[in-house]
Order: sequence, then C-alpha cells, then structure tokens
Amino acid sequence: MSTASLQAARGGVLRYSSWDALLVTLAVVHGGLLLAAPSLALVAVGLWWSSNTIAHNFLHRPFFRARGLNLLFALYLTVLLGVPQALWRDRHLAHHAGVRWRLKLSGPLALEVLLVLLLWGVLAVSWRRFFLAAYLPGYGLGLGLCWLHGYYEHARGTVSHHGRLYNLLFFNDGYHVEHHARPGTHWTQLPRLVQPDAVTSPWPAVLRWLEAFSLEGLERLVLRSPRLQRFVLERHEQAFRRLLPPLQAPVRVAIVGGGLFPRTLLVLRRLLPEASFVVIDRSEENLATARALAPAGISYEHACYEPSLVARCEVVVFPLAFVGDRDTIYRQPPAPIVFAHDWLWRCRGTGVIVSWLLLKRLNRLRSVSPPASVGA
Repeated sequence: MSTASLQAARGGVLRYSSWDALLVTLAVVHGGLLLAAPSLALVAVGLWWSSNTIAHNFLHRPFFRARGLNLLFALYLTVLLGVPQALWRDRHLAHHAGVRWRLKLSGPLALEVLLVLLLWGVLAVSWRRFFLAAYLPGYGLGLGLCWLHGYYEHARGTVSHHGRLYNLLFFNDGYHVEHHARPGTHWTQLPRLVQPDAVTSPWPAVLRWLEAFSLEGLERLVLRSPRLQRFVLERHEQAFRRLLPPLQAPVRVAIVGGGLFPRTLLVLRRLLPEASFVVIDRSEENLATARALAPAGISYEHACYEPSLVARCEVVVFPLAFVGDRDTIYRQPPAPIVFAHDWLWRCRGTGVIVSWLLLKRLNRLRSVSPPASVGA
C-alpha cells in the first residue's frame, strides 16, 4: 500500500488508511458471529485473533479522526473481547517502552471494567449454561493463546515471521522485529521495513513452540542433559569407528554445522588426536556453545557452507540439519572422505545406523581421487 493511499483516508472518517475500514468491518462481523452462533471455539479464537490484529493495530494507531469514534470503538472492543482496552493499551505500550507496567486507574478504564462486569452479569443470568460451559472456558483459552502468542514473539529476543499467508490473515502481525523498530508505523507499511539481519522463524508465534521438536530444538534438549549427551556421544563414536578408514598422515577435518552440541567434533577429536579441525556454522550463538564444550586448538568459521571453505580438507562432515543441496554433496563429494548424517532410511555410499531411537544413520562417501595422505 502506497503513502498516497494513507493520505487518501485523511479527508474522511478514517484517520490513516482506508484499509482500516476492513478491520472495523471484521470487528463488526466478529460480533455478529458471536450473536448468531456462539461457541467456545469462537470465543477463544476470536479473542486471540482480534486482540493480535484489530485491537493491536487500533491501540497503536486509532482508526478514526474523531476522538469520540475512537472511544466508542474501544468500548465496542472491550465488550466484544471481554478485555478493557485501556488496560490492554497501557500494558502493551509499557512493553514497547521497556518499562514495568503498573496499573493506573482512569475514567475510561473504570467505564470499560464496568461494561465487562455488566456483560458477564447478563450472560450469567440470561444464558447461564453458555456462560459457564462455553464463554468462560473459551475466554480462558483465548487469553492462554494470547499469552502463548506474546511469549514466543520474544522468547529468543524479538522474532519475525514473514510467511505470506499468516501476514495476510493477521494483517502483517508477523513483522514483529519491524514493528518493534518503529511501533508507530501503520500495519500496511511494515513489509517495507524488513531488516536483512532480523531474527525470523518459519513458524507463526502461536505455533513457535513446535521449534522445540525441530532438530535444533532436540539439540538444545541434549545440551540440558548430561545423560543424553553421553548417549549421543557413545552412539556416534561407534558409528565413526566403523566407518573411518586408515589415515596415513595427520588430516584436516571440516565439520559443517558443528556448533550447538558439537558431538561430531568431540568424537573425531578423540579418534583423530593429530588432526586439525575447523567448525563451520552460520550461527554465532552455536559457535559460542561449541567453543565452551570443545577442547582448545579448534578453528571456527562463522559462515554458511561453500565448497571453497573445505577445499583443503581431507575429511568433511555434514549434519542431519544441513541447509543446502544435499543431493549435490552425494553426487560430488567436496573432499576425499565425506561423512553425511542422514535419516535412517537414506542409505548412500557406505552407511551404518547411529541409533534406531534417533532414526539416524551415518553415510561415508568417497571422491574419485583421494590424496596420498588418505589410506584405503
């Protein structure tokens, strides 16, 4: 949306953008659905969705030119969501300012609290069964979703999600790093502020807990448990002992993605004490973890993998979580000896099973012409 379209709204009822009419319309539709087909799911999802889209955008940039219309719309959102918008606004703006939120009594807040209590009283008296069996559980679930959403937007610092579908349905809510950089920017303009170095996640905030089940999440779980570390190291050492060929001279070993829990580095350092090692990882945080766990004398390269980085190495190891063209590595191994961690069912070259429990195997590949320092 262009700046000119933002200006177009200034001569009418809306203050900033004609697109805000869509949010107002959806708020009215939300209320109509609650009246026509009230349900626990609608209360929960509606509270979560509207709070993070309509109410969130409204508190940063009130939609209307007239102060009275903004007051009326805030009262409507209060009744619609069961959340006093003055409370929501003060708490959220304190979050952006990086200060501790303190409850401040005001006329608007008192009026909104009164409306919420009046709503609950009417529901409890006139629709008691719905209030107890659907509204209250849905309200609690909706607040839980809001908490989950807010928590994972900041669990690893401020994080964005740039997925098109999510940002279409949530009105650019995924541009969270960009929003924190300039909180007063209208929601339609946030995609223009994308920062190349912004921390991003492939998951929307409310689903970001799934990252705990990703490969990196499982690695972090291993870091928390000495017992799991011993198990992982034992299984990988057994696999490497079976696959390592005799080496006639000290070799140079490159471990791609060797940060976080550096099991391959720890194992090969024990099996090849005279070798020199370089760990290549695109995450500086992971490299810092590797430095803390690995012995001295290891080189570290903060970079994404490129074949030129391992051109002088005799042994290269790729992780299961390798981000890149794995098929090319299998077709054209970049070193005389290449180890590739892979899923249990992907056997390439000479492979052994690391662990049935981990669903993992280790494959060894050879280039056509190994140098003299590498034995058969």
